[in-house]
Parts: sequence; structure tokens; C-alpha cells
Amino acid sequence: MPNKYKKNLKKLSEHQSDFKTDKMTVPSRFFMSDDLLPDEETFAKVEDIGSNDGLFRHTASLPDITSKPGRKNASGTTIVSDKYILPQVNDSDPNCGMRLLKTNLHENNITDDEIQTLFEQLVSTVPTKAYFGTKVPFDVVTDICRKGTSAAIEHLGIQTKHELANTQNGGNFFEKEMSRQDIFDVIPKLYLHIAKYRLGLLGAAGNHFLDLMKVSDIVDEEKAKKMGIEKGQYLFMIHTGSGILGQYTMYTHTAKKREHLSQSLMVTLGKMTFNSRKKDVYDEMQKSIKKHMAGDDSLLKYDANGPDGELYMTARAAASNFGTSNRATITHNIAKTIKQTLNRDANMDLIYDMPHISITGENHFGKDVWVHRSNTSRAYGPSKMGHHSLYSDIGEPAFIPSSMSTDAYICVGTDNNAESFYSAPHGTGKGINSDEKDISNKDELFAKMEEKGVHLYNAKSSIVLNQDSARYKNIHRVIEGVEANGIAHVVAKMQPVSVIVY
Repeated sequence: MPNKYKKNLKKLSEHQSDFKTDKMTVPSRFFMSDDLLPDEETFAKVEDIGSNDGLFRHTASLPDITSKPGRKNASGTTIVSDKYILPQVNDSDPNCGMRLLKTNLHENNITDDEIQTLFEQLVSTVPTKAYFGTKVPFDVVTDICRKGTSAAIEHLGIQTKHELANTQNGGNFFEKEMSRQDIFDVIPKLYLHIAKYRLGLLGAAGNHFLDLMKVSDIVDEEKAKKMGIEKGQYLFMIHTGSGILGQYTMYTHTAKKREHLSQSLMVTLGKMTFNSRKKDVYDEMQKSIKKHMAGDDSLLKYDANGPDGELYMTARAAASNFGTSNRATITHNIAKTIKQTLNRDANMDLIYDMPHISITGENHFGKDVWVHRSNTSRAYGPSKMGHHSLYSDIGEPAFIPSSMSTDAYICVGTDNNAESFYSAPHGTGKGINSDEKDISNKDELFAKMEEKGVHLYNAKSSIVLNQDSARYKNIHRVIEGVEANGIAHVVAKMQPVSVIVY
């Protein structure tokens, strides 16, 4: 069936097009070749978002763009406004993101049997769906929300090298010191009490994972050497976010239908017990939320310079701090498990930790704007990374995996990516990959993974079938466009070895 929206595309190059219909106030720049274009439902969401006022210049649609159930905006997009905070254009897990870690493990110094023994333990150490993870006191949760990863480091004794230096924003999304009461003003204490038990969890999102990757090819020798990456080296890649704390917080402050009964119950209880000094601002926000939940189809807007925007962004930053700390805690628990299981120190060293669900104040095209990245990652070129001792030289790291059994790429941002607001895809996105054999049940999935030499762990959910390689776009075509558009430059290629997923 032909896609009715494609007639509204204006081709700019092999890997780039502009999309605009009569309804849209701004166009959307599509950074992909024709074979990677999304389905009609996704185009409809792009059109709907682009028809709102208050948007800056254009929206950006990256190669992994795809429609997700219950979301107003498509995943894989960057939406920018110079006036408003737009909570509905982002997914409900602030600072869902990825990190990549170097180790001293190498194909020459660890056996397949040792890796299998390790991952049999990591299934318990890094749980997917679980009620309890790494428990911390209430005051530590609050301090993580107000101070970021440094609070988790202090309490847990995290020893990961470059943990703060190589985490975006240094692991703290606040630009000023926040008090505990500042956190209580934006997040119900009930959520913080639940979060005492929720660090160290991958979560049950379906596509969150812990991967052991092996560097299979070095593409840029000079940059790889500076990053300390070499062929045959084992790296850990972690994809997860702020979990229940982030989701409950965002549901409290935006117009979005709850996906589960438990969410509805907890958010209702949270609102009922919420004792904020900013109750007047919160009540006005709730009136606006109620209107949008009742049928107002326009985007919910908070004034970027107003009290509603400030309250929302404070809540978001606090939850985002928990997301980075969660990945730091998982890393810490992996390191401890390696020590206990293999009796060796893996020398965990953070290459980079980056969110791909974020709202940040940035300057683009000479103007201060609010950049909403919904499953896209920031990929600054060297000139925008002047504060960093290494990445000011080679660009900000961006990791682009695909499915759990296909190649992944280590990239760095370039200075030639202004049109996407320096955004990169966080994956390849859902789509039919005709080069891959489709599967219909778990037995076929496990057999396919084994055939590819990838060991799959946990995978207890029925939705794990959705992570099969046949259901994702071709990673090599995506990378071809990423390079051609100047979005990012490939440094090295990785192949998955062992995977933990829900």
C-alpha cells in the first residue's frame, strides 16, 4: 500500500529530505535514505507535532524514527522550541540512555566458558523485572536526585574510572546546588521511598539490555587509540533509564494516559500525598494537564521562563540524576561480580554515558533554545566539547546499536551536524530487515542467536521476540547515512557476545 505522505518529501540528497504538509508550521528534516523511511503512522505523528506553534526552525527525524503505542510523538526525533517546554514530545523515562565501558578483558585473556560463568551470575546481579535492586537509604535517594551520581559514588564506593568526567553533565543535571526540600517540592516523597529499592535494575521495558560486546574492527585508528579501544577488546554496553521514579514523576507532571493499573494507582497516591511548597504552581499545571487529558489535542506547553517550566524541569533533572546513578550502580555491581566470579579486576573504565531522552537548554543557529531529544542522543562535534580533556579533540561519543544479535558502532560527533541540532540516532529503529530470517517463537530466537554466536540470557518475556534482528532496520544502511550526513564519524565496530534482556 503506497504511503500517502511521501509525496510531501523534498529530496535534498541521497540520505536527506525535507517533509512538510499544509498542516505543518515547520518542516521536518529526515536524515535517512528512502529505504529507511518510516510507515504512514509515523509520518502522521511527525505531521501532527509539526503543526503546533512555538517550534523552532524545523524538527529532526533520525534514521531510527518509529511510532510507539501511546506516545504523541515518534521515537527518534529532536523537537526544538525557543519558548516552551513540551513534555509530551518526550518518552516517559527521563534520562533513559546508554553507557559504554572499557575493560581489560580481551579475547586473548578470557575464555568463552568464563564469560558464560560470569553471565550466569550477572542474571541475578543485574535483574530485569524485579521489585528490589540495590537498596539505599531515603536520604541517599534524595541526595542522588539533588546532587547526581556523586552521591551514589560516595554511598556505594563506586570505583569506575572516569565515572563523572565521562558522564554527560558530570552526572548531575542541575546547574546549581539543590536542597532536599527542593526535591520534595517537585517529587512526592512516596516515589522517593519506592526508589530506595530501585537502583541497579535494567527494568522490563523490553529493549533495555546489558551486552558484552567485542571490538571486531577499528575504523579510525587514531581516534580509537585516543579512546583506548583496540580490536578483540571486550566492552560492556548498558541501556536503561530512571525506571519507576522517572516514570511516576513524569506522569505526575504531564498529560499522558497511564499504561498500567499500578502506574495509575501509584501516581494517584503520589498526588494525594504531595506536600510541595509550590502547590499553587503545581495546581495550575494540573488544570492544564486535565484539559489536555480530556481531549485538547494540541501539545501541552510550559513556559520555558515561567514557574511551570521551572517546576517541570526541576522534577525532570532530579529524575534524570537517578537514571545516570542507576547505570553507575549497575556498572559497580558488574565489577563486583567479575571480582567474585573470576577473581580478577576488570578495570572498568567509562568511555561515555549519554541520555537519549532529554530536554536541555542549548544554543543553535545563534539562539538559546530548548532541545527535546526523544530517543536521539546528543552528538556534539569537537568545537562544542571544549570543556572535555579528550572529546574536545575528537568529538562527543555516540553509540549506535541495532538488535541484540547485529553489529553496533562506536561513533563520535562532528562539527557538520547543525541541521539535526547535533543529534544522532540511538539505534536503527523498528522496520523490516529483509536480510534477516524472521522468527515466530522463543525456540527459533534462541537458535538464531546461537547460530550467530550470541548467548542470550534471561529473555523470559514474550516481548523479547520484538528484539529480533529481522524487526530492525539494516544497521549498515543507517551508518552509511550517519556518515554521509555528518551526524557522526565511525571509530570502531562491535559485535555482541552475551546479552541480558527482559
